[in-house]
Amino acid sequence: MTELVHTPAELEASIGHPRTLALVPTMGALHDGHLSLVRAARTTGSPVVVSIFVNPLQFAPGEDLDAYPRTLSADVALLESEGVDAVFAPSVATMYPAGPRTTIHPGPAGMILEGASRPTHFAGVLTVVAKLFALIRATDAFFGEKDYQQLVLIRQMVADLNMPVRVHGCPIVREESGLAMSSRNRYLSADEARTAEILSRALATGSVEKARSLIDASPDVNLDYLALTTPDLREVPEGFRGPARLLVAARVGATRLIDNAAVEI
Repeated sequence: MTELVHTPAELEASIGHPRTLALVPTMGALHDGHLSLVRAARTTGSPVVVSIFVNPLQFAPGEDLDAYPRTLSADVALLESEGVDAVFAPSVATMYPAGPRTTIHPGPAGMILEGASRPTHFAGVLTVVAKLFALIRATDAFFGEKDYQQLVLIRQMVADLNMPVRVHGCPIVREESGLAMSSRNRYLSADEARTAEILSRALATGSVEKARSLIDASPDVNLDYLALTTPDLREVPEGFRGPARLLVAARVGATRLIDNAAVEI
């Protein structure tokens, strides 16, 4: 049975102090992409904890914090069907009892792409992830590649701050149409969802020029950025050959979507 707990003390009473523990951090409104992370976590053989916390630190003023979908009961039911040991759903007061006094700066790699559009976002992400690692005592943590820049920065934080956590990146899970699964997809109307399919088709070209041409031909897609980087988000040097990453962010209607794909140069 999956236990729903709200404080670190309740979590400790539920699962004790296992030698290894797998964590899947989420903000809830779960979909098959999240469940793929849970299934990957279960392969470790460790107890699995899923956190559900809509983190106010990663939302700037005017973003969708208040509107972000909150579906805790349905999420817990899904996680119970996946054999999760515990769901940790803390309050803001539990996570930040003295307010957001200390945060983790993401460095230069957090100032580009998503960071250029949302300059406080990754400090909020890294801070809450670091706190979850410490509160839950995770030895393994699972993140989706859909939020690719986030994954790179979490790996950077773990390496730079010598955190004893293994970070696992898991492949993007997509709708049949190719649209990357996201909790924000539920904001899209049926017509907008069809329009948004252009993003995955653009990435599939493997080329910035071809991708931009496809997106520019769709007047209902408002491009934020389209970038080709090395796998660690550095600028691709002239004459580079090898693996790279093509990343995109765009608005379809009022909904901002991100996606990315591995490419070979």
